[in-house]
Amino acid sequence: MRMTNEAFAERLGISARTITRWHSSPDMTHRTEVQQILDIAYEEADETVHRRFALLLRPPEPRMEAQALRVAIAVVLRGDDVLLVCRRGDGELRWQFPAGMVKPGADGETVAVQETHGETGVHCMVRQHLGERIHPVTGVIAEYHLCDYLAGEATNRDSLENVDVAWVPRAAVTRFIPHAQIYPPILSALEATV
Repeated sequence: MRMTNEAFAERLGISARTITRWHSSPDMTHRTEVQQILDIAYEEADETVHRRFALLLRPPEPRMEAQALRVAIAVVLRGDDVLLVCRRGDGELRWQFPAGMVKPGADGETVAVQETHGETGVHCMVRQHLGERIHPVTGVIAEYHLCDYLAGEATNRDSLENVDVAWVPRAAVTRFIPHAQIYPPILSALEATV
């Protein structure tokens, strides 16, 4: 009703200390005669008070849980070569595997395949999920997929994000991406399939 504790207490004919006690214990169950006084005050209030009261009684909106930023990374193999993209970012160029952001509800395998095609024109299919980790450079959740080349010519189809696209010999990948930044299961997969 937008009244001070004292004014509200006077209107109800009770002490201001009682109102203060109600504020400190909002879940309190009132005696029958006190509840009747409150009901009468509510019935006599105007429509704006009724609307504000209804808003207070409405159940809270369900809380959305924050989603961590997730990317799907495709390690695409074609014979003895691996597909890499040279990405722009923070004023420097960095070679990496094709990757894309996984929106809530999306499937990482699908994103890896679609982003590879969207960035490079290469069609691939996921052979194996290699795992996931917090990426040591970007801090996002990175999920890795070992993929097999199906078709397509490797070209830079995303010139806003990438400078170049290249097939690199598997044995030379660490010349493009520092060894310490490569997820160990990727290194194992590259060695196992040479």
